[in-house]
Amino acid sequence: MTDHRPNPDELLARVQAEERRTTRGQLKIFRGYAAGVGKTVAMLEAAHVRKATGVDLVVAYVETHGRAETEALVAGLEVIPPLQIQYRGIALPEMNLDAVLARQPQLALVDELAHTNAPGSRHPKRYHDVEELLAAGIDVYTTLNIQHLESLNDIVVQITGVIVRETLPDKVIDEASEIELIDLPPDELLLRLKEGKVYIPQQATRAIEEFFRKGNLTALRELALRSTARRVDDQMRDYMRTRSIPGPWPANERILVCVSSHPLSERLVRAARRMADQLGVEWFVLNVETPGYSRLSPAQSDQLARTMRLAEELGARTRSLPGNSVVDTVLAYAHRHNITKLIVGKSLQPRWVELLRGSTVDRLLRQSGGIDVYVISSEPDARPTSLARDWVPHRPLRRYLQSVLLVAATTVVGALIDPLVTAPTNLVMIYLAGVVIAALYLGRGPSLLAALLSVLAFDFFFVPPQYTFTVYDTEYLLTFLGLFIVSLVISTLAVRSREQADTAREREAQTATLYAFSSALAAAASLDEIVSQIVMQLGENFSREVVVLLPENQRLTVSGHSPDIHLDDSELAVAAWAYQHSEPAGRDTDTLPAADVRYLPLKTAHGVIGVLGVMPHDSTKHLTPEQRRLMEVYASQAAVAIERAQLVEQTRQTQVLQATEKLQTALLNSISHDLRTPLVSITGVLSSLQDDGVLDEAARRNLIDTARGEAERLNRLVGNLLDMTRLEAGALRIKQELCDIQDVIGSALERLSDRVADRPVTFTSVPDLPLIPMDFVLIVQVLANLLDNAIKYSAPDAPIEINAAYAGAFAEISVADRGTGIPHDDLARVFDKFYRVQNPNNAGGTGLGLSICKGIVEAHGGFIVAENRTGGGTIVTIGLPLAAHSEATR
Repeated sequence: MTDHRPNPDELLARVQAEERRTTRGQLKIFRGYAAGVGKTVAMLEAAHVRKATGVDLVVAYVETHGRAETEALVAGLEVIPPLQIQYRGIALPEMNLDAVLARQPQLALVDELAHTNAPGSRHPKRYHDVEELLAAGIDVYTTLNIQHLESLNDIVVQITGVIVRETLPDKVIDEASEIELIDLPPDELLLRLKEGKVYIPQQATRAIEEFFRKGNLTALRELALRSTARRVDDQMRDYMRTRSIPGPWPANERILVCVSSHPLSERLVRAARRMADQLGVEWFVLNVETPGYSRLSPAQSDQLARTMRLAEELGARTRSLPGNSVVDTVLAYAHRHNITKLIVGKSLQPRWVELLRGSTVDRLLRQSGGIDVYVISSEPDARPTSLARDWVPHRPLRRYLQSVLLVAATTVVGALIDPLVTAPTNLVMIYLAGVVIAALYLGRGPSLLAALLSVLAFDFFFVPPQYTFTVYDTEYLLTFLGLFIVSLVISTLAVRSREQADTAREREAQTATLYAFSSALAAAASLDEIVSQIVMQLGENFSREVVVLLPENQRLTVSGHSPDIHLDDSELAVAAWAYQHSEPAGRDTDTLPAADVRYLPLKTAHGVIGVLGVMPHDSTKHLTPEQRRLMEVYASQAAVAIERAQLVEQTRQTQVLQATEKLQTALLNSISHDLRTPLVSITGVLSSLQDDGVLDEAARRNLIDTARGEAERLNRLVGNLLDMTRLEAGALRIKQELCDIQDVIGSALERLSDRVADRPVTFTSVPDLPLIPMDFVLIVQVLANLLDNAIKYSAPDAPIEINAAYAGAFAEISVADRGTGIPHDDLARVFDKFYRVQNPNNAGGTGLGLSICKGIVEAHGGFIVAENRTGGGTIVTIGLPLAAHSEATR
């Protein structure tokens, strides 16, 4: 039993297409075979029907051509006023794209889809405007004649003899949700034309003579009908495939078309597109880069680039491959990709050239095996001279002169060793060496000249009778022929090897520059360094001014640029368009080509992260196709590097937020108990004092002393929190003045007088200790915090020792106790915020005291260290500079 279930990949593609259709506007095309068949009228009539059903629609642009019936249909519909673009002193009306987007209707009417916009418009073609409307979710009704399809352009030329300049890619038609054919018999159209309903009388007469001939109209009508029939057939087959209806499906054909720098290649591409449409199959376009590829002229390179771009626009998968043999490379690619049909162009070389050098088409026919080969003829006026030439004479002619001199030098060498050889034929090897040297260093043309001159010189100077071209011994004729043929073969092989080496060096240079670029981006640690590398590397490798724009606060801002590039508001608007639409814009593109800078969106798997702009030093210099492809690779690598830096920064910010949350939690956990304990004590004292009849005077005084002590403790706690906040905010101001260290220590002891009253405290100082520049109040607070720690972490009767001395440029004050000491692993952490050493005395505190001390001392330009004492206890030493610190504030 045959399984007719649909292919899972097809189902997935269909679902994805449906999802795109839900967010993208729908395009309906009213298609005809010539002007005057009634496309615009049909579009307006359909619009009135939609308006009657409540659809919000506007006339974005309709060309009435002064026809009364068309103007009557436009009446009653909302019309967006056209944009007037000044060009050479003439105001040209164009669709106001921004106004339509701002209006945001459900349906927009846009006449003449293939129209070319006036210079200065956002897009060069109207279909680009329509694509932007569709992307914004606006449905579009539009009109189109069959002769404007790119794939039919050459057929239209053959039928009418008129080259249609305004064309659009077939993929625009492929994406239309509906096509309605507007048909009218040619006789009726000619009658309308004579009655002036299509053009004014003078234009009508000229149109009938040049284009609107009955034969032309009949052929164009057939094209339109066949094209529409193929689309209906595609819809039918899609319907059958969607519902798993079995039918006579076509085989899985694949088409490959071979192109070169010849203009005939465009005809091949269009023919392949039509064949692919008829068969409903995938198609490929291949260009083989032979060793002579590097010798293409700029015009030939541009022609090849246009052909490949046309193929991409028509929906082909394009590929360029290096290879020594066109036939071998094409067949290898065809077998690797399961190609069943091969399209090539008919050879334009003279027959004698094909007999001498062979024909690529003949070899493909012989070696294709099971692949069908289609040979497409050229236009009648095509000439072989327009083909890419395999041999171009070297310029300057100096190389040919060097070739002559090389043969002359070879002849001189031969004359010197002629007496030493037994037969003149032994001298042939000397001439062969000269031909090889010419091929390696002078090129193909000079080497061929050297081969010919070598035969003549050998005959003239060394074959008897000498100094004449007469040959008595016919055996020498074979020698001449062998010398010439071997010289040609060696010359060809040597030149081919040289060309391959040159091509390999070019590719190696590209690979090296890409590797250097990747390495530079990988070594860059920050976003600024990455942007700097992008600007520098692209500027050096492409000889262009470079700018990188990244989004900031919902708008693009310049993150890095070359010195000579400056963007005005109009250039920034072009860059914004490229960023929003994820498409290249500006110079040498289809969108706003009048801009000075070419903008490339920096795209990654997560979307567009910025825009890269490049501007040539000379406005007449344009990027070659190879440079465009290479720049796109650079842009991809730059986008990945920028995204990496942004992700690293996001990770760092996340870590900072996590650390902040952790600190906040630690702060709350730390101070909640320390704040609650004194508040509970004060509340208890106040409650007891409220009961006046129970307490005597001694108890009352004791309670008041307790409340005062707890209030002072609470005041120190809040003061520490405020000091830490000022330190972290950089708002702590240091007011330095010369102070006596004994006064500072005395003030600190007085602040803690109640707590040190029953504890032995000793103070020692070196004699003649100079006055020290410091902020008196802050250093008193430091010493008070150190003494408070010594009291909390030692026994009630343990002594505290204070020592003042100076060492070098610092005055050192140390506070030593005989407490529990600090674990060795914790010595480096005691100055961290909220860190407290675990001790058996269960001393309270927030863990901010030593951290505040460190901040204040370092603000003075000093230092603070902690160490354990021999015999138990801790010594905390602060060092203050004897000279005033340069930072007066912090």
